[in-house]
Amino acid sequence: MNETPETPPAEELVHEDQHNAPETCYTIHFRPGDQFFSAVSRIQNLKVGELIMVQTEHGLEPATVRARTLPCPGRTAPEELGSHLIVRRGTRDETEKFARLLEREREAFEVCTRFIGTHGLPMKLIKVERFLNGSKIIFFFTADTRVDFRELVKDLVQEFRTRVEIRQVGVRHETKMIGGLGCCGRELCCSSYLKNFAPVSIKMAKEQGLPLNPAKISGICNRLLCCLTYEYETYHAMRKKMPKPGKIITIGEKNYKIIKVNALEETLEVSWLEGQERNILLTKEEWSQAKTAQPALNQPQPRAQTPEAEAPPRRKKPKQHKAPETPEQ
Repeated sequence: MNETPETPPAEELVHEDQHNAPETCYTIHFRPGDQFFSAVSRIQNLKVGELIMVQTEHGLEPATVRARTLPCPGRTAPEELGSHLIVRRGTRDETEKFARLLEREREAFEVCTRFIGTHGLPMKLIKVERFLNGSKIIFFFTADTRVDFRELVKDLVQEFRTRVEIRQVGVRHETKMIGGLGCCGRELCCSSYLKNFAPVSIKMAKEQGLPLNPAKISGICNRLLCCLTYEYETYHAMRKKMPKPGKIITIGEKNYKIIKVNALEETLEVSWLEGQERNILLTKEEWSQAKTAQPALNQPQPRAQTPEAEAPPRRKKPKQHKAPETPEQ
């Protein structure tokens, strides 16, 4: 009688030659419509749409392959690129369990929304995430002020009989979770590949010569565009080598005032102070030979103090000599 070989555990469903196989980079996501991440694996021939098990902080979690990129030569650890590590392919049971997991997340979203309305809490539920092993559920929400959700946590724990965590996020993280299209027509940077939010200031828009119109330099989260940080260092380095607007430069015997600086083309828009000519565009070869007038014209000079304005010197009071005391009779 022939015995059927036992199916090895899921952790052992790995090819023996994986350790000698070259590393390959993949693009994955953990939930449909979520942010894409880079992942590294020695498993060959992973197909787009295939379920894989990825190592995370809280254990193995399912993910889906979105694309395959070129091999990653010269790397020994996924942490060098900030990538995730693909441990193995997902089994059939895990594929079915993952499909049920997505449905249970939608149900948990509806239940939590109903409890929020029952308690009258001023909060907006954004997203719900459940661990594959069912050990924890995370609820993400936004609110204008701090919310006391202790009673909500009790109801959720009693409903789902597992650990419950509620996290309040800002408007940037809300946009990152929901996703959308930016003013450039492409998918939002925060929801596609950005992992951390860099600080953005209005100074970056000024440095790049962008119009200071809130509608043009703000994203759908009503915050300054994240892409303002991409080219700021380049503009800043190029502008340091060029004269600043408002300075006076001398070319030949004429004095010009700088009106506008174009860092990318390395040109200056100037106006002739002594004449009625229109604004002139100077190339790098022209303005690099110019001399900066010191002090610049139309620059307010410090007001000189007149002798009348000076305070008179203080006179010292003469010392008063006491009369010698006469001895008592």
